[in-house]
Amino acid sequence: MQKLLLTIDKISTQVGQVFAWLILALTFMITWEVISRYAFDNPHPWAFDVMSMMYGSLFMMAGAYTLSKNGHVRGDVLYGFFTPRLQAGFDLTLYFVFFIPGIVALAWAGYNYAGESWAINEHSNVTANGPPVYPFKTIIPIAGTLLLLQGLVEIVRCVLCLQTGEWPKRGDDVDEVDVEKLKEMVNVKDEDIAKLDAYVVGAKGTQK
Repeated sequence: MQKLLLTIDKISTQVGQVFAWLILALTFMITWEVISRYAFDNPHPWAFDVMSMMYGSLFMMAGAYTLSKNGHVRGDVLYGFFTPRLQAGFDLTLYFVFFIPGIVALAWAGYNYAGESWAINEHSNVTANGPPVYPFKTIIPIAGTLLLLQGLVEIVRCVLCLQTGEWPKRGDDVDEVDVEKLKEMVNVKDEDIAKLDAYVVGAKGTQK
């Protein structure tokens, strides 16, 4: 069971990481458009629509990834003080009352929106030569389906936590800074850091 859960976590993670490249694409596109508009007086009317769709795609496709890492914002003023079993029971209730109905509605409505958009070859009407909208609307049911799949994994995790009293392990994620690798690159050992800390503490004590 744990292997299956981690496999679906991995799928959500890989999809999120692929779409994360849109951040870089957006950065270059915005930079290019600003230069084109103000330096060469050659704005592109469709650029804003494309940027919005790229950001929307990134936002939606990161949902399952964020859920797999338990990274969504929650009001945890009291939740953090709960025991794992109580947390699991609370989460399980909310998944069935709010999450499942909401995400199923999102996926179903998105499927209809995408189908209608493809049927009429929909383009943005903000400008005369607006970009096609149907690829963007296709992202909605795909994102909803992935989020629903990850949500089912989280429900299983809640059930396992209720049984064992501990949350099942999640897959590892990238760190902003790989501390151990950084130590290896600069040839610094934990003992050296401890000595430096001791020296700093001693120096502060001497100044007092």
